[in-house]
Amino acid sequence: MTTPLVEMRDICISFGGVHAVDHVSVDLHPGEVVGLLGHNGAGKSTLIKILSGAYQADSGEILINGEKVEIHNPRDARSHQIETIYQTLALADNLDAASNLFLGRELVTPFGLVDDDAMEAETRKIMARLNPNFQKFSEPVSALSGGQRQSVAIARAVYFNARILIMDEPTAALGPHETQMVAELIQQLKADGIGIFLISHDIHDVMELCDRASVMKNGKLVGVVDVDDVTDDDLLGMIILGKKPEGVDC
Repeated sequence: MTTPLVEMRDICISFGGVHAVDHVSVDLHPGEVVGLLGHNGAGKSTLIKILSGAYQADSGEILINGEKVEIHNPRDARSHQIETIYQTLALADNLDAASNLFLGRELVTPFGLVDDDAMEAETRKIMARLNPNFQKFSEPVSALSGGQRQSVAIARAVYFNARILIMDEPTAALGPHETQMVAELIQQLKADGIGIFLISHDIHDVMELCDRASVMKNGKLVGVVDVDDVTDDDLLGMIILGKKPEGVDC
């Protein structure tokens, strides 16, 4: 078995006496997609915010490639090649794809000026690999479809060498065609050996896109299952009842 890209072991965090995450352990391997499922308030987003540096755990440990690390802020997370794509995508609507890709990390000429040509060339290269059909390089991202915007957000993460990608509800509010586009992007990322934590409420998405599903309820981990070993109803039972499926390793 390969060493996991990331392990979160026995993670706990409380807010005002409420155990938002209560002794939860999850891991992620290269080229794998692990879905994090649960109702609102289950703790899945809080768990991932600990990995992305937005929160600090009260206890527990994080290992990257088998080595214990400290993540105190998003900069620490990025230094360990962890990138987060939030549901809002955090894109500047008035800027084009290249300007969004390099926002805050602009390429400059030897004279210290922003090198728009170099940024567009790099954007075309990464988009050719991730989404060859993408052509709207000069338009503001506000003019792009949901799937195209997701492509830009993913390209930004991958360009800066993400090995661990956190995706928050990537297909929310997308139509079937756009959802398929995101599914194809995820398959490309898997082929590149990138590990993905996918936060979702949608069981069908998880069954289609993920290799394993980690289900949380009331801050605790109900179980981790291979999606090939369970049905939609099994996952529903884990989410609603906190019940592990019979005859399945959790």
